[in-house]
Amino acid sequence: MTRNPFFPTFSDLPDELAIFPLPGAVVMPGVQLPLNIFEPRYLSMVGDALASTHLIGMVQPTSETAMDAVPEIHRVGCVGRITSYSETSDGRIVLVLSGVCRFQVCEELEGYKGYRRVSVDWERFAVDYHAEGEAMADRAGFLTSLRAYCKLNSVEIPWDDLDKMNDTDLVNLLCAHLPLSPEDKQALVETLSTGERAALMRGLLDMASVSSMRVAEHRH
Repeated sequence: MTRNPFFPTFSDLPDELAIFPLPGAVVMPGVQLPLNIFEPRYLSMVGDALASTHLIGMVQPTSETAMDAVPEIHRVGCVGRITSYSETSDGRIVLVLSGVCRFQVCEELEGYKGYRRVSVDWERFAVDYHAEGEAMADRAGFLTSLRAYCKLNSVEIPWDDLDKMNDTDLVNLLCAHLPLSPEDKQALVETLSTGERAALMRGLLDMASVSSMRVAEHRH
């Protein structure tokens, strides 16, 4: 990943963030996440972000409380920077959030204009600012598991593009965009190093592939 020159340096990351709790939607460093914003409180959040740092924290609600009006949130998320946006004639904002760095939630603060805010700590995830050189133990084996998973689950992958990516960017992209469960995505977000995250992901892909094969066998 070539770091965006508009991204903050690690020392300039803020102590407080507005957060967007959304199940199944995660952003990772170097990964782009498209979002369609239409709720008034989140339109206010985006407007305030655009007027200041352009930063929004993506964090998942816990599965048990995801449908609550004010769900509990996981303690690890990732901040993204709004790198493009457009306004629609029906009052929505369509934007792209580009992942910068993961964070640990310290405590929830008083809300503002209906959206939630938290104080955060970045130190555990300083690795996100220099992870490009990290490697997984067995890239060929990882890709074999990924191909099997994609075939069994009808997931389209631009393989030529993936072949050109370094290990960190590859794993982070898959964390954000594979159709994994919110719980699996959260486990990956919380896993510190590229190698450990790749090993966990490969295990999740292999388990999902076995489950898909069993379902197919039962149908016959």
